[in-house]
Amino acid sequence: MTNTPADDDTSAGDPAGRRKAQARRVTASVTNRKVAGKRRMRKRHTVAKVIAAALALLAIGTASAVVVIYNHWNSNLNHVDLTAQLGDDRPTKEDAEGPQEPLNILVMGSDTRDCDGCNIDGLTGDGQRSDTTILLHLSADRKYAYGVSIPRDTLVDRPVCYNEDGSEIPAASQVMWNDAFSVGGAACTIRQFEHISHVRVDNYVVIDFQGFKDMVNALDGVEVCIPEDIDDTEHGITLKAGTREIKGDEALSYVRVRHVGDGTDPNRIRRQQAFMAAMINKAISGGMLVRPDRLVKFLNAVTGSIQTDYDNIAQLADLGRGFAGIGLDNIKFVTTPWVYSTTQEGRVEWTDRVTELWKLLRDDQPLTKEFSEQSISAADDPDGTTSPPAEGQTGSTDGPKKNKDDQGLSDEQRQNAGLCT
Repeated sequence: MTNTPADDDTSAGDPAGRRKAQARRVTASVTNRKVAGKRRMRKRHTVAKVIAAALALLAIGTASAVVVIYNHWNSNLNHVDLTAQLGDDRPTKEDAEGPQEPLNILVMGSDTRDCDGCNIDGLTGDGQRSDTTILLHLSADRKYAYGVSIPRDTLVDRPVCYNEDGSEIPAASQVMWNDAFSVGGAACTIRQFEHISHVRVDNYVVIDFQGFKDMVNALDGVEVCIPEDIDDTEHGITLKAGTREIKGDEALSYVRVRHVGDGTDPNRIRRQQAFMAAMINKAISGGMLVRPDRLVKFLNAVTGSIQTDYDNIAQLADLGRGFAGIGLDNIKFVTTPWVYSTTQEGRVEWTDRVTELWKLLRDDQPLTKEFSEQSISAADDPDGTTSPPAEGQTGSTDGPKKNKDDQGLSDEQRQNAGLCT
């Protein structure tokens, strides 16, 4: 055992010695505390530096990861500027009151079958057609939005279009709407829309079947209500009746199948509108914007499967944020007013009411009661009733909408479209 100064025989019998030893001990204690304090301070400084360095590395690493992901998304984006093919006779855009500019985005669905499970109807032959055309309007005050669907079987007079090399594609009379996409792609479809409606298109998006499936899968499915079993043996489409979430090939089959309801293209569009409304509802109500895993999946799906004139993913994100403050019941889908053609069997023609719809778009006005009562809302549940607004959203929750004035499709209209009532 090592003796302390207090145990030292030399000082044990000498009070003075004990006082000297105590003094030595006190002096040594003060010195040691100073040294120990400096060591502890150095240790704390060292720990702080390590933590700071780790945080700095984490921040740099996170920022680098964000840059890598952002660049990956942008590299996936098929950016194609069609300005040179749109001509110099485009309509001008009307001034609108609002903190921002109203936006008109023409969305076209390409019916290419070049993906697994996409050739659900046995289409043969080369080329692509515009399976779906929707003009999406976002108001200047960002208080409402609506999509205007154009039946692909609509008979129109197609204007002169232009190829990439500047050569002309001759005009044609009384041809189907989607003929423009077949002969001149998205540029011809935009020219056709602007020429007929006099509504200026700000941006465009083309999405194929694979992109559609990827987007639905990124949302982990979309809820639908199928009133009766669908068994289309001709095209190999089988869907069981009931209310449930569908995704992948099943979702594509649902929006593409014709042999439900009355089987017409305009009513198939109703079903597509209901599905898109449910997608918007799921994205907003399901918190996709606050779920990084779902947001990454969704952006990967979007950027990898579209052609657009948006320069980068940030611009698409800004477009998405434009919907942030809009209540679900203020996001609606309508179809251009139509009647069956008397000149070409199986085709449709617009009624005079379509001019009113074009004027609403040009003047940045919300849908009138006349059009709203024919619309499908993002607030509708699959059975046609109104779902409660999502957190942070506005909108009525006063129950069923379908049988009230200005409140959506009637039971008969939903039945004709193959939707639940």
